[in-house]
Amino acid sequence: MATTRQAHTVWEGNLLEGKGVVTLDSSGIGEYPVSWPSRAEAANGKTSPEELIAAAHSSCYSMALSHALAGAGNPPSRLETKADVTFQPGEGITGIHLTVVGEVPGLDADAFAKAAEDAKANCPVSQALTGTTITLTASLA
Repeated sequence: MATTRQAHTVWEGNLLEGKGVVTLDSSGIGEYPVSWPSRAEAANGKTSPEELIAAAHSSCYSMALSHALAGAGNPPSRLETKADVTFQPGEGITGIHLTVVGEVPGLDADAFAKAAEDAKANCPVSQALTGTTITLTASLA
């Protein structure tokens, strides 16, 4: 069954001095301020499209890897995934680096690395971001 999730942004002003609020409509879990300085400089308590992409990518990737490991008979006890999304003003998103550390009983480092690479290729968010270079560092705890 297909699902659709919604978010919306209200933006006021021009790009450089303006500001906005991103609302997560489907979950109703919050509104988050966003601005150009929070995107191109320091976050200063505001979010950015890149941080939201990092959140989506790290959670999707964790789910994909967990599912693949369990399907192969090695369910993880814990996966911790970090997504670093790099934004260069004037160029856009220039890359995403995923770092995953797993606790997977009965699995060696090589098998974990292979599963991690496969999950990177098969994660729906990774697939949606195919125009961006995505790299990965995977290790067992």
